[in-house]
Amino acid sequence: MTDKLSHFDSSGNARMVDVSAKAATRREAIASAFVELSEAVLAALPENPKGNPLEVARFAGIQAAKRTSELIPMCHPLPLSFIDVEIEIVPGGIQILSTAATTAGTGVEMEALTAASIAALTIYDMTKALDKSIRIREIVLLEKRGGKSGDYRRNESK
Repeated sequence: MTDKLSHFDSSGNARMVDVSAKAATRREAIASAFVELSEAVLAALPENPKGNPLEVARFAGIQAAKRTSELIPMCHPLPLSFIDVEIEIVPGGIQILSTAATTAGTGVEMEALTAASIAALTIYDMTKALDKSIRIREIVLLEKRGGKSGDYRRNESK
């Protein structure tokens, strides 16, 4: 861990980090989220009158990643070279995995996390009529590659 937060100046005011001196290198990040659904909601997914919630959520995640800098004030707008959202039905709910990549002077962790988060919220939106007790859990960065801080892989034993 670093000893200071980069998005604050010496007076404690929030600021956007200047990345203009950083080299544009390939950067990739993978994030995940889990949407806990009841068996009844899982069984009803194919008959959802709003359409296929998983496919709509996948598109929503991709779209959201491209707009991350509009949602999170200090994020830099990035030219994404790749974004993918994979959604899988697993015991107890829906597992979401998002991958974002770019060649830029800053990383794509926030884009991957935004994609996973918005995909999860979209599943909630499309299934809430069946059950309001849906839970979105474990929105986490799993891995990142590239950049000054190097590679990172989440250690689940922490």
